[in-house]
Amino acid sequence: MKVYLTVTAHPDDEILGFGASAYTLSQQGHKIFNCILSGDVDARQHRPEVDKLYQDTSEAQKIVGAEPAILGKFPNIKFNTVPHLDLVQYIESVIEKVQPDIIITHHPYDLNNDHYHTSKACQAAVRLFQRKPIKPLNALYFMEIPSSTDWAFPVDGQQFRPDTFIEVGEAGLSRKLEALYAYEGVMRKYPHPRSDESIRALAILRGSQVGRNLCEGFQTAMNIIEP
Repeated sequence: MKVYLTVTAHPDDEILGFGASAYTLSQQGHKIFNCILSGDVDARQHRPEVDKLYQDTSEAQKIVGAEPAILGKFPNIKFNTVPHLDLVQYIESVIEKVQPDIIITHHPYDLNNDHYHTSKACQAAVRLFQRKPIKPLNALYFMEIPSSTDWAFPVDGQQFRPDTFIEVGEAGLSRKLEALYAYEGVMRKYPHPRSDESIRALAILRGSQVGRNLCEGFQTAMNIIEP
């Protein structure tokens, strides 16, 4: 049994980037924790009242088989105003609590500024095992967020390039879509990237890249292969 931890900026990111994989892995007996740094996401358009948002977040975790979400209070769309150390130390506290084997976070060249700062802080925090006597980390991966990672401009040629894939099948994709619909106001009509058709198309594309039936893709930042 492995412990997986996602570190994301906003409610729904954890499902958009890892929802189908979370369900697939949870069914195999692994534990999934989702840390969401801006749990209140107060600047979001069409956001429900905060109590309803918490209910939505809780329901989404249940649908994909994750543990109750770990919710931070960092200001939405203002992570650039938060001291880097504050973000790093909060993520470190979650790592100490959860003791993950594998961490998944945003790609650092994501268009969303909160995602960028989350990724940078997470990259610093995952080195905690080299500074404190906690369980060593096995791997760090970057995820892709439809309508954010895919909208980023190729700065210096740095963009999301998946090299690791989790086959999720119809069951995983269905749970991902169900969890996304648990979040009020997140899904859109086609051809928006957060539409049923586009999310399915992305899973088909990622699966076709490795000859599998529907996948989520990730980019390796660090992976320790044990003998």
